[in-house]
Amino acid sequence: MAKNMTDDKSYDASKITVLEGLEAVRKRPGMYIGSTSVTGLHHLVYEIVDNSIDEALAGYCTNIEVFLNKDGSVTVIDNGRGIPVDIHPKFNKTALEVIMTVLHAGGKFDNDAYKVSGGLHGVGASVVNALSKTMIVEVKRDGKIYRMVFNYGKAEQLEIIGECGKETGTKTTFFADDNIFETLDYEFEVLSSRLRELAFLNKGLRILIKDERKSVQNEFYYEGGIVSFVEYLNKSKTPLTETIYFTGSKDNIVVEIAMAYNDGYNEISFSFANNINTIEGGTHLIGFRNAISRVIGKYAISNGFVKEKDVQLSGNDIREGLTSVISVKIPNPEFEGQTKSKLGNSEVRTIVEAIVSEKLQAHLLENPTIAKLIIGKCVIASHAREAARKARELTRRKSVLESGSLPGKLADCQERDPAKCELFVVEGDSAGGSAKMGRDRKIQAILPLKGKILNVEKARLDRMLSSNEIKTIISALGCGIAEDFDITKLRYHKIILLADSDVDGQHITCLGLTLFFRYMKEIIEKGYLYIAMPPLYLVKKGNKKWYVQNDGDKEKLLKEIGIEGIIIQRYKGLGEMNPEQLWTTTLNPECRQLKRVVIRDIVESDQTFSILMGDNVEPRKKFIIENSTLADLDI
Repeated sequence: MAKNMTDDKSYDASKITVLEGLEAVRKRPGMYIGSTSVTGLHHLVYEIVDNSIDEALAGYCTNIEVFLNKDGSVTVIDNGRGIPVDIHPKFNKTALEVIMTVLHAGGKFDNDAYKVSGGLHGVGASVVNALSKTMIVEVKRDGKIYRMVFNYGKAEQLEIIGECGKETGTKTTFFADDNIFETLDYEFEVLSSRLRELAFLNKGLRILIKDERKSVQNEFYYEGGIVSFVEYLNKSKTPLTETIYFTGSKDNIVVEIAMAYNDGYNEISFSFANNINTIEGGTHLIGFRNAISRVIGKYAISNGFVKEKDVQLSGNDIREGLTSVISVKIPNPEFEGQTKSKLGNSEVRTIVEAIVSEKLQAHLLENPTIAKLIIGKCVIASHAREAARKARELTRRKSVLESGSLPGKLADCQERDPAKCELFVVEGDSAGGSAKMGRDRKIQAILPLKGKILNVEKARLDRMLSSNEIKTIISALGCGIAEDFDITKLRYHKIILLADSDVDGQHITCLGLTLFFRYMKEIIEKGYLYIAMPPLYLVKKGNKKWYVQNDGDKEKLLKEIGIEGIIIQRYKGLGEMNPEQLWTTTLNPECRQLKRVVIRDIVESDQTFSILMGDNVEPRKKFIIENSTLADLDI
């Protein structure tokens, strides 16, 4: 129904709100840093660090230090040129104050100051200032130490607090505003991951992060740059080739490539533009992939390794077991995609493609032994892909001929809206039976699996598709796998791995996680994958009972309630619970505990899966020793 026009008379110039200075940032922080959660909190650190990185890119900074202070503040120190403190001719304020209080002000907009830069392109420091209760900036420059304090974005007078000789640099300390952020708890490991990444991308740059709250620190320095990055990514794998590195430039665009093959079955590619992780890829990644497909495919045919009519090497075949890092430096990057993490510069694709084609072709000609190893792996991958294609076709034809396309083991739910549906992937037929009887049939589906599924870290897709349990999972989800994967066809937006609470159950959960991480990662990225937390013990005392999930919780409970008259039942498996108990403890959305699976650090996640689920024994042994806790053993 149209609104009465008389109501609109009150809508005049007086109703237009103009937010001046940094007020807009405080009013809508999510527009500038994505969110006010811990992710947005970390973004503050990255923005200040990025200013120091820009100094490193310009050739003036070799050392960056980040401190997580006990009082909740963060300090970032660099040995760059130091932020200018002279008076800006337009604003009649010091350049330091302008940079910290005016949006879109900074050297990043002047190509003479910074040829390339990352971060928020001129709004980073001022946004951090706007979202901080207090910010303190100290600058070493021109033989003096300058200090300026900002309170809620407002600047105090610039002070000279000492002398520094020939030293230069900037020290920034900020206290994030707890009225804006949901949490002020900085996560050391998450920040370390990004700083490690930056150290790889800027060879010769030393980055230190120290957590004064816990007395832990990490120091990153990689003389090899992205070559060291590829070696780090491959450290838990068995390499087939040495790391191949080449670089080139055209039209002020600098391209760096490092790549190496291992004996695994997954491609690991990281692409960056001006140190920004372009997780959605973009033109630089497209150019790289086009080039290696064309060069390796052409080399294989022209040197008689394959006959064009017999074997067709696809891009996926050529990238099987490939680890690569693509880094480009661009004067004016254009980002697109849902998260603004996809490079869109069309000219970059052509430049990357030309540089990679020339350099890789020369490398293969000069190293025929390496070329033979690469092409041999590609041919095997091609045969496996063809076998997998036939297996998928057979599965599809079989599902059409049968009465229904869903697996017989699946006890489906009544609801058809995926957003409201839950699928429990349950270990064992016995537990599956209890779950089927105890569930909410309207929204909860149950898929029991027999025993442990195939470890996909050690298997190609063709072997995976010969596994009945994995075929059952794929069929139940409805979204396909690998080349056929389509998230829009996923039948459940909450997939819950439900296994026993013991060591065997944890291993089964790890096998399931590996399947999703390697072949259906988007399900994790969308937030659709969970792990159920069933109890390991039932503790009874009189008419009271408690369900506890592990030994630590059990001991804590016993200290609280005492041990007199206690009866403790340990569940050897989920099948020992009757349907009512399973519903109460694990299935009921009102009181159950679930852990959502998230990828906080893609590099470390890949390393962990390779170490724990791969063929290489020594890294796994080392990991277990370093991460285990010793208990008293009665031997």
